[in-house]
Amino acid sequence: MIAHRRIGAGRVLLASLVLVAGLWGLRPAAAEITPGKYDTRIAGIVTQLMSKQHLTRHDLDIEIAERTITSFVKSLDPLKLYFYQSDIDEFTTRKRELLAQFERGNNVDVGYAVFKRFLQRVDERVGFAEEFLKVQHDFTLDESIVSDPDAATYAKTVDQARDRWRRRIKYDLLVLKAEKVTGDEAVARLTRRYQGFAKRMKQTGSDELLEMFLTAQTTAYDPHSTYMSPSSLENFEIQMRLELDGIGALLQFEDGYTVIAKIIPGGAADKDGRLKAKDRLVQVSGPNGEMVETLDMKLNDVVQLIRGKAGTVVRLTVQPAGGVEKKEYQITRAKIELSDSEARGEVVERGADGRTYRVGIIDLPSFYMDMEGARLNKPDYKSTTRDVAKLLEDFKAKNVDAVVLDLRRNGGGSLTEAISLTGLFIDEGPVVQVKDKDGRTQTYNDPERGVAWDGPLVVLASKFSASASEIFAGAVQDYGRGLIVGDKQTHGKGTVQTLLDLSRNLFPNLPNAPSFGALKITLQQFYRPNGDSTQNRGVPSDLQWPSLTNELDVAESDLDFALPFDKIRAVPFQKVGMIDNELVKQLTALSASRQQTSPDFEKVKRSIARYHEQKGRKATTLNEQKFLEERAELNADKETEKKFEELNNGIKHDFYFNEAVDITIDYLRNIKVARATGLVNKFGGAR
Repeated sequence: MIAHRRIGAGRVLLASLVLVAGLWGLRPAAAEITPGKYDTRIAGIVTQLMSKQHLTRHDLDIEIAERTITSFVKSLDPLKLYFYQSDIDEFTTRKRELLAQFERGNNVDVGYAVFKRFLQRVDERVGFAEEFLKVQHDFTLDESIVSDPDAATYAKTVDQARDRWRRRIKYDLLVLKAEKVTGDEAVARLTRRYQGFAKRMKQTGSDELLEMFLTAQTTAYDPHSTYMSPSSLENFEIQMRLELDGIGALLQFEDGYTVIAKIIPGGAADKDGRLKAKDRLVQVSGPNGEMVETLDMKLNDVVQLIRGKAGTVVRLTVQPAGGVEKKEYQITRAKIELSDSEARGEVVERGADGRTYRVGIIDLPSFYMDMEGARLNKPDYKSTTRDVAKLLEDFKAKNVDAVVLDLRRNGGGSLTEAISLTGLFIDEGPVVQVKDKDGRTQTYNDPERGVAWDGPLVVLASKFSASASEIFAGAVQDYGRGLIVGDKQTHGKGTVQTLLDLSRNLFPNLPNAPSFGALKITLQQFYRPNGDSTQNRGVPSDLQWPSLTNELDVAESDLDFALPFDKIRAVPFQKVGMIDNELVKQLTALSASRQQTSPDFEKVKRSIARYHEQKGRKATTLNEQKFLEERAELNADKETEKKFEELNNGIKHDFYFNEAVDITIDYLRNIKVARATGLVNKFGGAR
């Protein structure tokens, strides 16, 4: 369960819009990295806003300073591979210095000192890696490497650091051997990996370092308060409006190379037809037409080079997957809709009791809204509620019997959309309560009378269902409006963040001020109509099924400095009563009976047991035979990655999908019985 976390390099990014001024190779060398012109002013306003506006009203004190240093060090060296214990001890002694810098509004010096030390240690450790890649290793020894970051310790001496990296390289070679990569190719790949990592870290700009350090400071208050640099803010806005200009390709980083992860359907690259998934991008044209090498370039820099206005041309030198010969493609950028994040629907038919049931399935990956389009009142601006309402109208035209809303991969988004979407399923009443730092509570009601769908509703949820998803699921559960099915509980993010534009704070009277990014700050906490917060605890499912996602450490409670659960007074609301305890018991028993005879669910249960067994190990063997045997049983990291990938692929007709449909039909059959016995009113909107 060891993964080499490359800062800013492991993410998948969109190749899209706008070029940056600083090109590859023009950023300052590591020894020359210095704060940007406005860094201290940005840091000052962030410090001021956090100390005065954050929900917790936590004093700007030594605890915040210590948390900041801890978080920053952890973001740089999560596996404790680079720093010495003496470095950590030195950084900790500087917490009072950092607190003083906070109070003066100048808090970047300590961050720069830590980062420069990190760069020094990276060079030293890469030297160890190169040394141990040149020697023969004995894989028959019963050695091991600590694989649990919490159990790992920082090296105290050079000898300890060297031994740790010797074992690290053995581990990396064994991983590649398990992937059928051996010999010179394995050595070459690992050499590229570590040399490339060092190179990219040295190319870190002042804006990126400021973002990392200020985010360490803001997450010292809670996990969701962050500083966004101008480029991060732009990416966030693109994601919310689901539209951009570009070629339409998802990129990922693999051992020094930029690789095409996915071609976006309907985008420029898709229509061009030549660029394929797993192709390597070797060069990209710069703003002056020159070709820029992308080997070891940070992923975000590659993205920025590819971005440009619709109608302009970008040149790409590509090494096709599995090939050696390089080819040059010219692709005209175009406007792309990020349809993978939109609501999508389909109708499934299933026979039971001599009749055919029709179930409408809606996959909702996020709660999105084009904020600018809404502000300008554009008639076609993107909105979750608008899109789902259209799907429901289509479902009604097709005479569906029930609706299943899949939120299993929905990490949240617009609070406004969560409220208005809930209103499509309830006639009137409170949807969410919001409490601010002063303890004042405001209730947000369904904005419109009437419902778009009054029939049976099933909501699928997982540990990845967070924030706005939990507002929706919590209200549906409180009203007894629908059945919540999935993991034991949702993610547990019950806080509300607001974006504060820093340019407006720094230059309030300058209409064309340059962008200085934004502070995403936690200002409020939300609560269900019944008074429960979803914070830390999430929304419990009415009906649970075994799932590996339920076992992963991805919940709010697994994050550093997460705020606790609490409860406020309930607000009056009229329950719909389409779900009750007796119904849940009946549906749970029917589902459990199917699961007991399902080879797929039995396989899931065995995988969960093996996952916990492997996860419980604090160390990983470096004996080749034992390593490969254990790897064959279950690779917990791979299983986690697989689950993320499956969730990102939208509606999948697997055994979970089939069980969700079966549960829905059981629900419909229960309603049929209720109608036959005169209990129609119990189920509200039975049609």
